[in-house]
Amino acid sequence: MKVTIITVVYNGRNTISSCIDSVLMQDYDNIEYIIIDGKSSDGTIEVIRSYENRIFRLISEPDKGIYDAMNKGLDLATGDVIGLLNADDFYESKTVISSIVETFKATGADGVFGDLQYVDAADQSKVTRNWVAGIYKKGSFLHGWMPPHPTLFLKKSVYKNFGFFRLDIGSAADYELMLRFIHKAGIKIAYVPRILVKMRAGGVSNSSIANRLAANRNDRKAWTVNGLNPHFYTLWLKPLRKILQFL
Repeated sequence: MKVTIITVVYNGRNTISSCIDSVLMQDYDNIEYIIIDGKSSDGTIEVIRSYENRIFRLISEPDKGIYDAMNKGLDLATGDVIGLLNADDFYESKTVISSIVETFKATGADGVFGDLQYVDAADQSKVTRNWVAGIYKKGSFLHGWMPPHPTLFLKKSVYKNFGFFRLDIGSAADYELMLRFIHKAGIKIAYVPRILVKMRAGGVSNSSIANRLAANRNDRKAWTVNGLNPHFYTLWLKPLRKILQFL
């Protein structure tokens, strides 16, 4: 089973090395690594090129944002399974991909996901938040649930059958994609009860009340464009669930 990992980056010189290293250190040997750079101007591309002989494909050109860049990577991917790892994130250990492949083989799932840990941007040994996803149950999205997107690995056939990221949903594009695949299309997903990805803290959508309200509007649009109706409390439970991740 070939696994494609896609990293998108723009001016990420300070973090891109740890991201790349976490992919290249994996103990699973059938990995295709694609990096999509948005024409960085801070020296990021020079860092990436120091690894170039170990990267399957590197694209550096302007894009329309992170999800446009991800779509470019999806277009290039030839793996049976695809994972997306942002430039600020890194895999928890060298066994992440092998455990994902084992779970795909054992369950016959269309997608596999796990837990995510937020760490301090300056000190990655300091944990600031734990996102324990838990097992998915049909209808969980109606109760504000979603898996941590950086931990979600999907078969290429899922993207082929149900499409890529929409560029008209703003910061909720990853939520909309998962809602479309898991809740609407009903793909089979399996849970790996372990931390797969560590993410440096500092998400934009929750950085202020205004940003949270904008994110909530985009979340609602994600349901609307799919012809789905959330409960009246669904879109407020989604951010409220995050409170427990700090405990």
